[in-house]
Amino acid sequence: MLQLRPFKSLGAAHHGWLDAHHHFSFAEYHDPQRMNWGNLRVWNDDVIAPGTGFPKHPHRDMEIITYVREGAISHEDNLGNKGRTEAGDVQVMSAGTGIAHSEYNLESTPTKIFQIWVIPNEAGSAPSWGAKPFPKGERGEGFVTLASGKSGDDQSLRIRADARLVAANLKAGETTEYHLDSGRRAYLVPATGLIEVNGLRAEARDGIAVADEQVLRVTAVQDSEIILVDLA
Repeated sequence: MLQLRPFKSLGAAHHGWLDAHHHFSFAEYHDPQRMNWGNLRVWNDDVIAPGTGFPKHPHRDMEIITYVREGAISHEDNLGNKGRTEAGDVQVMSAGTGIAHSEYNLESTPTKIFQIWVIPNEAGSAPSWGAKPFPKGERGEGFVTLASGKSGDDQSLRIRADARLVAANLKAGETTEYHLDSGRRAYLVPATGLIEVNGLRAEARDGIAVADEQVLRVTAVQDSEIILVDLA
């Protein structure tokens, strides 16, 4: 089963400094049919104006992955962590028992991110933060694992959830496959471009919810950057 969720159908909030679109219920946007997908709770598509951002605020018991599509995001938290994550790279925050952080676009151009929240395996762990560069030119062909809580993904950023975040950059006409274990789900979004997944066409920033499929055959109709989360 593949379910297309067009970008124009997503929940939206426009705050001047922030243009946000929500694949799932979030803040003032509530849709009982879009509460989560497996253990995926949030997928926000945020465009942050230059010199603005999210002031310090708390989280707990959530795995929060930030994938930077354009620009850069600067992070600071009450554990003393500081970092700047650039386009194509990933940061992970395990909120655990509680963490307070800020995220700002300190660049001269808009920053575009996907922020993805996954429900952790268990509550009450110690909070942590980490980031890692994944230069696009070094990804090679097919999907590359960027963050994971699954065994064997030792080169990726670690999360405390039964999930894996992967990304692929395909040129027009290229095809790659992603294999799901039996009983697992996926959620896939092309950050840019135009793709077909098992024959279903999706434009940039559309979502595709996947269930009861074991092989996802992804073809780029245009040059495309694709983000996928493999879920319990």
